[in-house]
Amino acid sequence: MKKTDKIFLAGHSGLVGGAILKSLNSLGFKNIILASHSELDLTDQTQVNIFFNLQKPKYVILAAAKVGGIYANNSYPAQFIYENIMIAANVIHASFAHKVSRLLFLGSTCIYPRLADQPIHEDLLLTGLLEPTNEPYAIAKIAGIKLCESYNREYKTDFRSVMPTNLYGYGDNFHLENSHVIPALIRKMHLAKCIDDKNWDELLNDLKKYPLPKKLNYSNISEIIDSLREFGITSGEITSVEIWGTGEAKREFMFIDDMAEACLHVMRIKKQTYHENTSPMVSHVNIGVGKDISIREAAETIKEIVGFRGELIYNSNKPDGAPRKLTNISRLKKLGWKNSTEFIDGIRKTYEWYCA
Repeated sequence: MKKTDKIFLAGHSGLVGGAILKSLNSLGFKNIILASHSELDLTDQTQVNIFFNLQKPKYVILAAAKVGGIYANNSYPAQFIYENIMIAANVIHASFAHKVSRLLFLGSTCIYPRLADQPIHEDLLLTGLLEPTNEPYAIAKIAGIKLCESYNREYKTDFRSVMPTNLYGYGDNFHLENSHVIPALIRKMHLAKCIDDKNWDELLNDLKKYPLPKKLNYSNISEIIDSLREFGITSGEITSVEIWGTGEAKREFMFIDDMAEACLHVMRIKKQTYHENTSPMVSHVNIGVGKDISIREAAETIKEIVGFRGELIYNSNKPDGAPRKLTNISRLKKLGWKNSTEFIDGIRKTYEWYCA
């Protein structure tokens, strides 16, 4: 890839795409094509074909997706499977039709069976039942992998797939209902700390930047505190934050800057190197750190970084999701990349960014 080559980055405004854009800029790539959802609806095949015909990108990075945590996946399964399948099908086919030199498709490690052997190797795809809470999203991502592989097999394209583990960092979604576990815990503990400290200015500042779903009278602190109870933030003699599940489920968490660096490493290696280290029908690469921690450990780390002095309450009536999800990253290591950011350092950077 030359620094002047035209690269279409789909999904640049999201957590993943934003980090990749930042990394591309830092590496000196000068010809990056971007399009917001209002400018280009990737679920619309006609719009996508017109866009590719006009822009003629040489490389494509497909980071666009409809994403969310357990609550969002459970609440909107039809939206998750439809939109993600359409995005993948339209962009991958357009890349073939318009002779794109190389495409990178980003998926998720939720593609693997719920009870897959740990750590999860790429070969375990399609060997068991998926986690029910995010099955529609996972199926859409599996379709994207198989689209890339099928075009490679039939048309000799160079379409690659990477499966990042659980991500967190700058630009994350901190919505109290629809966010993933790390940003949700960071924000909940930040708000709880504001209540403990009676730091009403910071509490109001946060809620104005990230409003709650229901309208509030922002001059009434009692009303605000009552509303936060709906999201598991309870004040009293001891302020508490509720966490879904038992806290025993284990997850592998990766800082967003490391993910972007790994993706671009896989994107830039030679075609021969990529295909020597993969196989035609198991061509995707896990992107992860190779170690995991429990949700309880993650929550305690966030509590320490935020400075929240209250209580963490685990609600075992809520789902844990998959009991464990650790990736085997031997394929990524063979391709010449390893992460550099430890979990505690990534959380510290993320919380500093959030407060700023």
